[in-house]
Amino acid sequence: MISIDVHELTKDYGTVRAVDHLTFSVRPGRVTGFLGPNGSGKSTTMRLILGLGRATGGSATIGGRPYASLGNPLHQVGAMLDAQAAHGSRTARNHLLALATSNGIAVNRVEEMLAEAGLDSVGGRRIKTFSLGMRQRLGIAAALLGDPEVVMLDEPSNGLDPEGIVWIRELMRKLADEGRTVLVSSHLMTETSLFADHLVVLGRGRILVDMPIQEFLASRGRPGVRLRTTESTRLRDVLIRKGYHPVRSDHGRWAVDGATAQEIGSLVAVEGIPLIELVDDRPTLEEAYLDLTATETEYAASMSPIVGREL
Repeated sequence: MISIDVHELTKDYGTVRAVDHLTFSVRPGRVTGFLGPNGSGKSTTMRLILGLGRATGGSATIGGRPYASLGNPLHQVGAMLDAQAAHGSRTARNHLLALATSNGIAVNRVEEMLAEAGLDSVGGRRIKTFSLGMRQRLGIAAALLGDPEVVMLDEPSNGLDPEGIVWIRELMRKLADEGRTVLVSSHLMTETSLFADHLVVLGRGRILVDMPIQEFLASRGRPGVRLRTTESTRLRDVLIRKGYHPVRSDHGRWAVDGATAQEIGSLVAVEGIPLIELVDDRPTLEEAYLDLTATETEYAASMSPIVGREL
C-alpha cells in the first residue's frame, strides 16, 4: 500500500511563508481530513505533493517517490483540486475519454465512472452547462478514472446537493475500506466528522494537530453525559451517592460532568433506573476546531452586532 509522506516541507512566496516545515504522513486504509482556516496552507501543500509547485525546502513523496517521477500517475494517484479546471467546451464523456486515452486507461472505464458519479445521463452535455455540483462529480470521476491507490480531494462536497454529499461521504469510506490512501480537504466540519478517521490541521502554514479524530475530540474537553429518566429524584440521589454532581438542564435532562455514557449506563442499570436518553456530551468537531484555530485564522469576520440599522 502507498502512503503520502511530507517531511519538513516549506514554501515561501517572496517574504511570505505559506508552508512552514510541515511533517506528516497520510496512511492507507483511513480517510485523513485536512483542515485549516483560509490561508493556512492546505491547498499549497496539496499542490506541492502533486508536483504543481516547487518547494522551498523539504520533500513530499507518494510511495517514497516524488509525484513527477511516477509512471502513469493517474493509475497511482487521483486528485481533484479544482472542479472548474475541465475545458468547458468538451462534453463530460470526451473529457474523461481524453484522460483515459492519454493515460492508457480502458475506454469502458469512462462509462463506469460516469455512472458512478451519477452523470451517465448527461455525459454528452458540454461541461460549461454544468452546475458546480455536476462539475464536482465530474472532477471526482476523473480522479478515480485510473482506479488509483491514492486519492486527494480538495473540498469535494462544494456545490453538491444532500444526495451528493451522502454519496461522496460513502465513497470516501468505501475507498478507505478498500485500503486506499485518502486525503480530503474540507471546511465542512459536520461532514468531516462523519467520514474522517484521522485529522491533520494547519494554522498559518504549521501543523496544529496530527492525530485520530476521536483522540482530538477527547483532548478538547472533559467528558460528560446528558440523560433523561422518568425517575429524576431517584436518579439524582444515586448519582450524588456515587460521587457525581448532576445538574438539571433543559427539557428534564440531567448533565453530569466528568463521566461517560458507559459509566453512567452501567450504574443506573444496576440500580434499575429506566432511561429514555443517554448520550456522551463532548465538543463537536466544529467547536473543537474553532477553539483550536481561534488565534490562527488570518481572515475572520467581526462578530460585533450591527447597530444604527433599522430592521
